[in-house]
Amino acid sequence: MQTVDMHVHLLSSEVRFNRFYDRAALRVLGKKMGIDTKRLFLEPYQAYLDALTHNIRSSMHLSHSVLFGVDARVDDKGRVLHKDQTVCATNEDVLGVYQAHPDIIIPFFSINPMRPDALDMIDRYHELGFKGAKFLQNYWGVDTNEERYRAYFEKLKAKNIPLIIHIGSESSVHSIKHCESIDMLQQPLEIGVNVIAAHMALSYSPLKIHKAILSHPKHYNSEYFKLIEMLQHYDNLYADISALLTPVRAKVLRHLSHQHQIHEKLLFATDFPVPFTMVLNSYDLPYKKRFSLSKINNPFDRYIGAILEYFPKDNPLYSNYKKVLSL
Repeated sequence: MQTVDMHVHLLSSEVRFNRFYDRAALRVLGKKMGIDTKRLFLEPYQAYLDALTHNIRSSMHLSHSVLFGVDARVDDKGRVLHKDQTVCATNEDVLGVYQAHPDIIIPFFSINPMRPDALDMIDRYHELGFKGAKFLQNYWGVDTNEERYRAYFEKLKAKNIPLIIHIGSESSVHSIKHCESIDMLQQPLEIGVNVIAAHMALSYSPLKIHKAILSHPKHYNSEYFKLIEMLQHYDNLYADISALLTPVRAKVLRHLSHQHQIHEKLLFATDFPVPFTMVLNSYDLPYKKRFSLSKINNPFDRYIGAILEYFPKDNPLYSNYKKVLSL
């Protein structure tokens, strides 16, 4: 079985892991992500990029990965207000990786719609071979339902460019909670854009983290259930399973696996390099199986190995990418 990972981040070429937390976490988790941790501190961007492309190429189950950066937060004149030094990889960075590895990389652009030249940028990157768009509107402070963004979504529709929208909790960057809402899907959906809701709209409160890891559906947030309903209503709406192996999200896998009515709308995705754990997790796999999965070296195959326990290899989850990508 081979598939496409619909949600992979390129780190900023200016990335540095100087914080104590980053250095401690990477020493523990870096090896599991297939990254040379010593080299990561010396030349972080190149170490990450080499590990990423090696992991894709050596995977038994991945043929390609959708790769994107994140645009900066800007004002309505296009002046940069904030550029996170970890996640804000540029479209030029993504283009460089794509040109070096066109056989495994599917490039998506990230263009903040507040940029005055956003529509021209869509044209330019589409002509360069970019296959889709990625929004982190909660970081940008962009309410996608505002009328001023209509032309942006109409451009995506006209060019048949799919759009991945972050929905649900965000912990990697500063996030405006209102803009994490499932309501952010509404205007692009109504215009007719093929929209991909990331992370199954799952949210959790840091103050109620104990509830986030409980497996009973009564503890799932309401927007997760609303997304399931919307997937049945909108032909142009899809959802990816990125980051579902993090402990605050993995609890839903059994429930989601039983929602057969939406399996034709789900997309395989990881959210690499977001770390995940096989053993100490909130899913319901037996511990013997957890330990067995933890021994898989390739991080993409390890992720897929766990998902296969819920979605067998013949599930449409692994082939639905063909519905949204023009390859």
